[in-house]
Amino acid sequence: MWVVSGSGCRWLGAGGALAVTVGGYAAGALPVVGGGALWAPRGSATETAGAVLAALGLTVLVAAWWRYGVLLARGAAGGALGTLAAWGAPLLLAPPLHSADVYSYVAQGAMVLEGYDVYGAGPSVLGPGELGADAAASVGGNWTDTPAPYGPVFLLLAEAVVKLTGGAVVPAVLLLRLLAVAAVALLVWAVRGFGKGDGALWLAVLNPLLLVHVVGGLHNDGLMAGLMLGGVLLAVRGRWVLGSVLVGCAVMVKSPAAVALLFVAVIVARRDGLLKGLVLPPAVAGAVAAGASLLAGTGFGWLRTQSVAGAIHTPLSLTSDLGLALGTLVADDPEPVKAVVQKLGLLAAAVIVCLLAWRAYRGRVDPVLGLGYALVALVVLSPMVQPWYLLWGTVAVAAVAWHSRAGQLLAVVSAALVYETQPAGHTPWYGFAAAGVVLALGAVWLRRDRWPAGAGGLSGRPAGSALRA
Repeated sequence: MWVVSGSGCRWLGAGGALAVTVGGYAAGALPVVGGGALWAPRGSATETAGAVLAALGLTVLVAAWWRYGVLLARGAAGGALGTLAAWGAPLLLAPPLHSADVYSYVAQGAMVLEGYDVYGAGPSVLGPGELGADAAASVGGNWTDTPAPYGPVFLLLAEAVVKLTGGAVVPAVLLLRLLAVAAVALLVWAVRGFGKGDGALWLAVLNPLLLVHVVGGLHNDGLMAGLMLGGVLLAVRGRWVLGSVLVGCAVMVKSPAAVALLFVAVIVARRDGLLKGLVLPPAVAGAVAAGASLLAGTGFGWLRTQSVAGAIHTPLSLTSDLGLALGTLVADDPEPVKAVVQKLGLLAAAVIVCLLAWRAYRGRVDPVLGLGYALVALVVLSPMVQPWYLLWGTVAVAAVAWHSRAGQLLAVVSAALVYETQPAGHTPWYGFAAAGVVLALGAVWLRRDRWPAGAGGLSGRPAGSALRA
């Protein structure tokens, strides 16, 4: 049947993406001011209708993606790049979807341009008439007074966007979307470089979690992931210096990419010796970080703001939820107990990362796959978790082992998490209920259509070309 063929999935998903975009014009994360007539907030009835349309479109997109992956696993479909174009094109002119973070990006770029300390204050310092003031008015309440947790490479890009657009909200958002598209293109290059074909692209970049939150929501996690995975690919090919530069740039977008530096060191150490691996890649990345910090004029304040996001409670953080529950039971003020549990979670994540790196060094797991697992573990145990954080590790797993039990599980979780936030960026209870339904359906799928457990798994030998020049 047409609707279950590869071609059918392509056009079905494109229709879903179009519905998400159209619904977003009524129910997306629209700017408070500066959006013009097209991105102006609508009445409640129109907003509700838009949210329903966007939810239906998202469900169609997820269903098309899921079916497309099954067909790819059976060798019955192809043309992933054409499908990516068809699904991504409708989102290019959408307003910000499922998150208002892009307004923080614009405001922080304006703060750098206006000479404010972006690591010492939040967007609220921008006064009326200053560049980025309209964007600052649309920043979510939790982030209005929060210093930037991003590195100077990203802030330089945000500053350039504000310079080119004068801080006007719509042009700045659309220019940042071009940056998001460039990040997706970088990811496509990196994922294809590992030679796993259309299936790897399916899990990594056709993933609705990426389309909605990187193309639609413009999150800079896409740029971080693209630079990170590109750097690892270059290291795999023996070009570890340039690879370390790219990973260093990724860290200067968002700090979790630093985990990749450890696995680049493993790749170099296995080829050229432990001392070279432990010393040289970190030295190259450190030089990139120092140079970017000086070039941006923001200094090294990013070193002290990496924990600011952890102060904001997100329901997806298991350690924050557990710490809050324990603290409520045993203390009048739950925050100290919560902080201890969060720190223990980060310690456990560090232990897991190091164990995976050791196994990769010993040749018991592919270093790229180890990186993917390490980043997933970091997300699961972090004090602040957003749905799109799962993409950090998913792209690495997809690149070398998409057709494995791990890849299959990540596909299910990705499909569930895409429902957690609404087009306006809120996280209502019914989003979690929808995610639970998808997880239940995914569990049935996992039992009925089991992909190979040993395809690049932890118990296997290196799965791909990770140790070949």
